[in-house]
Amino acid sequence: MFDSILSSDTEVLTSLSAGTTFTTIGVALVLGLAIGIGYFVIAKKKRVSHNLAMTLIIMPVIVAVMILLIGSNVARAFSLAGICTLVRFRSLPGDSKDISFIFLAVTSGLAVGMGYVSYAALFTLVVLAAIIVYSLIVSGNNEDMAKVLRITIPEDLNFQDAFDDLFKKYTDGARLDKAKTINLGTLFELTYTIQEKEGINEKEFIDEIRERNGNLNIMLMRLTEEAERL
Repeated sequence: MFDSILSSDTEVLTSLSAGTTFTTIGVALVLGLAIGIGYFVIAKKKRVSHNLAMTLIIMPVIVAVMILLIGSNVARAFSLAGICTLVRFRSLPGDSKDISFIFLAVTSGLAVGMGYVSYAALFTLVVLAAIIVYSLIVSGNNEDMAKVLRITIPEDLNFQDAFDDLFKKYTDGARLDKAKTINLGTLFELTYTIQEKEGINEKEFIDEIRERNGNLNIMLMRLTEEAERL
């Protein structure tokens, strides 16, 4: 069932049949589309990166064709490694689930390129099903409500409990992650991770903080936005 569709004598493979080539590309493209659709399903309530979705669709095809051309030829493998060193890769900002989808696309393409079409299809479908089921189970929690709150305060304000009553009123939890001095030590910048209560008025929340910090800078953003800024 999980046998390779390629010739076992890959070390001396000098040509590829049209059937094998089109089968490899077709299966890799189908699996890429499935992975892209799975990404849209779990990201529908968040910002969807169309660039990432396109990458997830075409990556299995690219990897499969690369592996198909290399086979077990050591010289080709080293040549490909040399070419890849010329490409500058950038870290992907955002959710760690996005990175897991990229690894899924690469692994699927690798399996298809080696000829294990049935194995690649089964692996991709099982992993996608597990991810989607898990996302549906946890979709009702408040993880997506987590935000980063940055408050600038004067140096003479004791920040230990200055906003506790506001956090109790507007959030389900707040954690002070960082406190640092800015503006030559005349100000403090506090960074909190908060879980907003459902249905709160964010403007009222920020206005009440402004009354405490002397109308200095306040920044409220999603955790994904904070990751992109780093």
